[in-house]
Amino acid sequence: MTTLVMLSSLAVLAVAGEVLWGERADRPDPSAVLRGPSAEHLLGTDHLGRDQLARLLSATWPSLLPAVAATLLGAVAGTALGALTAVVGRRAVRLLGALINLLLAFPALLVAMFLAALFGAGAGGAVIALAVASAPGYARITQTLAAQVAGTDFMAAARVLGLRRHRLLLRHVLPHIAEPLLLNTTVAAGSALVALSGLSFLGLGVRPPAYDWGLLLNQGLDRIYTEPLPAVAPGIAIVYAAVAFQMLGEMLAGAAARRAHPLPEEERAARPARAGRPASADHVLEVDDLRVDLPTVDGVVQPVRGVTLALRRGEMVGLVGESGSGKSMTALALADLLPDGARATWSTHRFLGADVGSATRKERRGQLATGIALVFQNPASAFNPSLRIGTQMTEAVRTHRGLRRAEAVDLALDRLHRVALPAGRRLLRSRPFQLSGGQRQRVAIATASMMRPALLIADEPTTALDVTVQRQIMELLHRVRDDDATAILLISHDIALVADACDRVLVMYGGTIVESLPAGELAAGARHPYTRMLVASVPDLDADPGRAPHAIEGGPPDPYGTAPGCAFRDRCPHRLERCAVEGPVLSPLGPGHDVACWQPLPAPPSRARQASEEAQK
Repeated sequence: MTTLVMLSSLAVLAVAGEVLWGERADRPDPSAVLRGPSAEHLLGTDHLGRDQLARLLSATWPSLLPAVAATLLGAVAGTALGALTAVVGRRAVRLLGALINLLLAFPALLVAMFLAALFGAGAGGAVIALAVASAPGYARITQTLAAQVAGTDFMAAARVLGLRRHRLLLRHVLPHIAEPLLLNTTVAAGSALVALSGLSFLGLGVRPPAYDWGLLLNQGLDRIYTEPLPAVAPGIAIVYAAVAFQMLGEMLAGAAARRAHPLPEEERAARPARAGRPASADHVLEVDDLRVDLPTVDGVVQPVRGVTLALRRGEMVGLVGESGSGKSMTALALADLLPDGARATWSTHRFLGADVGSATRKERRGQLATGIALVFQNPASAFNPSLRIGTQMTEAVRTHRGLRRAEAVDLALDRLHRVALPAGRRLLRSRPFQLSGGQRQRVAIATASMMRPALLIADEPTTALDVTVQRQIMELLHRVRDDDATAILLISHDIALVADACDRVLVMYGGTIVESLPAGELAAGARHPYTRMLVASVPDLDADPGRAPHAIEGGPPDPYGTAPGCAFRDRCPHRLERCAVEGPVLSPLGPGHDVACWQPLPAPPSRARQASEEAQK
């Protein structure tokens, strides 16, 4: 609101200032020369008897317009120069980079002063001078942003299609970097106003009879010791407008980061909460009705909609489901690592017996930092490429356990030995990009075990690894579980891997758990239609080569949707009328087996019974 009020006042003065006070500002009065502030002239008069307040107000447009013009000209020129580095050849990229570095070697304000003197005093020369001086800064920012786009797959595909450079620039580069450039341009408008006012103050900008705030500041400086207000008032106007532009940039940056406002407290409180179950001594984690709301420009996305789970010490639980079912977002919510603006709510959330919701943010962060560890899908992005492996492995234990550097290094060497990386101190001195994918994943597991966490969340830890390394990674996870009694939540798309490695499997669909069952029953004992279809889609080496692989028809539910009923009903061949109006809840079917379905599929016959029936036939 403050930013909008400030900008609105500047806009009104820019439009109405010349109309309302222009005539009075230009009318000399020989009888009132160099008067001090009075009721008739609040800021006094100048050496021709003209009203200083009227001149200050009517100078709003001549002060703001050149600043905005210089900013836009500099932004367009610099953006074009920097963006070219994403669409030209390697030699041209090097030449453009060298040119940008050369231009940045000179201070922008000194370049503007030199060019303003070269072009001749006047508003037009000052605008062009400042635009030329500010263009290298925009070019460097654009070059950095465009470099991230230039290496993407869609840019490579566009080049293969033979698109011309101007189309690459307009369709593929600039749309992806427009937002940060716009924010930077908005903030730079305030700096341009100050710079142009400074040029006018030095006599290199606006020249009489024209005037702006910088020239008014210069004219009032001679009387600053006797009448300071005529000199202070233009300075206040310059600062006021510059701060307004700066706040506008910050407001736009905040809006771009949030994309939407989080849910209001009253909407969150309106959700029905279930009574929390009593704490269990052998449970590391207990969560009931976990929900995540992610605000976007198109509305609130609900990737997690009422997840209930519990993990015991030393238990490995698999979490499976299609892409977009909410598995990774559930893991981030449990670790308190949701993106900015996202909100997690629950009816019960206990970690190591303590209520997470009642702890302060500092206490919760400290507890989760020492009790929960994550192994991400891509270890290359999980490590800082500029820091050595040893620094990143020992940082947590030195911060939270207070270990000395030598003790932390010894512990890191022991953990590396446990994950079959005997390189020792040489590996600790390496950086992440010097290791292979399998080595980075091993280091990630070793780093996660440094704190001896009670819970380890492994999000697709074997993706993009060959089968031999996958088996080694799973053996390492089992070793961490056995040695430290760590509970492990394994998120994976590999149904066979989860069935073989885990004790229990949670099947997730549409942001909620639809079935929980022992891992040994996953292949033949699943009762939810989605789980059966998910298991059936796993390739079978013994199947007929000519038969097409099984696929689940349709797609996952709309994350923006709020329709009642079962999320799987549109794809379920066994749906009932009740499924369209009422969502099923997770209910027990047997020991360790829960299903969220109004009509669970019948249990398949046991192997002995099936063999007997075949023998009778």
